Amino acid sequence: MINRILSSEITRLANSFPVLILSGPRQSGKTTLCKMAFPDYDYINLEMLTTRQAVAEDPMSFLLQHRHGVIIDEAQTLPDLFSYVQVVVDEHPDYRYILTGSNNFLLMEKVSQSLAGRAAVLTLLPLSLAELGGATEWSTDDLLIRGGYPAVWGAEQSPSDVYRNYYTTYVERDLHQLVNVKDLSIFQQFIMLAAGRVSTIVNAASLSAELGVSAVTVSHWLSVLKASYILFELPPYFRNVGKRILKKPKLYFHDTGLACHLLGINTPEQLAVHPLRGQLFENMVVSEFVKRRYNQCDQHPRLYYYRDNLQKEVDLIEERTFRQLEAYEIKSARYTNDSFGSGLRYFKKMFGEEVVSMQVLYDGEDWDASPVGYRNVRSLFCGIES
Repeated sequence: MINRILSSEITRLANSFPVLILSGPRQSGKTTLCKMAFPDYDYINLEMLTTRQAVAEDPMSFLLQHRHGVIIDEAQTLPDLFSYVQVVVDEHPDYRYILTGSNNFLLMEKVSQSLAGRAAVLTLLPLSLAELGGATEWSTDDLLIRGGYPAVWGAEQSPSDVYRNYYTTYVERDLHQLVNVKDLSIFQQFIMLAAGRVSTIVNAASLSAELGVSAVTVSHWLSVLKASYILFELPPYFRNVGKRILKKPKLYFHDTGLACHLLGINTPEQLAVHPLRGQLFENMVVSEFVKRRYNQCDQHPRLYYYRDNLQKEVDLIEERTFRQLEAYEIKSARYTNDSFGSGLRYFKKMFGEEVVSMQVLYDGEDWDASPVGYRNVRSLFCGIES
């Protein structure tokens, strides 16, 4: 069994909050984590129609029956339940409830309406490199194809089998709840086009033209993929926060294994010569930063990219504290090149003392070339000597 970094935080927060909300993509290990952290809690899965109907008939009695703790999976499928949870914990602050869900929009909407101040919110993403111990026996190409879903690592299922079944289940079960699509094949084309744009700036107009649907529809579909933890976006960095909202973000998948599956990449040999290998490597690194922040219970990771009107860019900016910036350039190469640090040096010139660290993250050995250091990705996230 792989130990999840979030396990210590979830047990700590359970002592302070009557309700824990654990969101994340399907099959990321939410149920396993909750059952391991709270073995004495009862367990209910609201995706089972008969169970959901029984709870819906008398939610108050259901909640009162489980005063010593209950894990309620896919809680967003019964939206009214959140209001009843609020009533119970207000009257009985010693009662404990854990609500999990794989639809972030529906889940957080209900939390903000009914459970604000009563619930701690956590997000469990697929396995990180740190949780995998760096997976030192696997090549970088293997890591990109295998992704981070526990089924690939725990049960050692074939990545192609896992992601084919994951994608089919998502399309057949979740999409019908999240979006009204008359022609499902167009939405499937949209997901595949999105996979071909990993680590690039989102261009809704371009996607709209290729698919023959409106830009408004494309924007809605992107929000659906974000709400179900397929995609996430990286906003641009500006000192003016308003510009971060107005300017276009970059697009990433939460899991490179799924992205590779959608691109038809099934072997390291295919990936090694694929034109998107560098973008998939960047996707993996950025998603590792996102996982690290969520595993620290940071629900609002301050991660950005930088690009100005001179086309000078930096792949990743991490704002550690207000105006203390760490800048990263991401390269899939195994050998260094002095040009790798040019964007970082430019960024340092622009933002001066606010930039407290600059590193090139790549697939080779650690070495220091001050002021720009070169760091192996596994070394950064796992402390493994390269």
